[in-house]
Amino acid sequence: MKITRTGSAAWQGGLKDGRGSLSTESGALKTYPYGFASRFEGVRGSNPEELIGAAHSGCFTMALSMILGEAGLTAEQMDTAAQVTLESVDGGFAITKIHLTLKAKIPGTDQATFSALAAKAKAGCPVSKLFKAEITLDASLV
Repeated sequence: MKITRTGSAAWQGGLKDGRGSLSTESGALKTYPYGFASRFEGVRGSNPEELIGAAHSGCFTMALSMILGEAGLTAEQMDTAAQVTLESVDGGFAITKIHLTLKAKIPGTDQATFSALAAKAKAGCPVSKLFKAEITLDASLV
């Protein structure tokens, strides 16, 4: 099976004074604004790092759901956040790490088993495999 999805960006202007918009094939984002200020200065709008964080969180959580099912477990609730770090490196910028934080309610398991299954999902998630950055995980049962 092969699936291809499309995300796109449009941009007008220079780096600091320019404006852009992000769109997704599904329409979940449609010409959503982004720019230098929303990426580097905390101004309202989106940025590539938060989108990567959302994609990684979603992929990891789905992968864990599959792995839990293989272990005969079903999540009552899983909430994952991905903190994506962008920093200046060697005169440019790089995403240097992603930290996943997962809080889950999964009846019938213990912390050790859950941690092992979550680590397996982190390693096997297709989005995790994409990154060269360090990816860490805190997984806790609630």
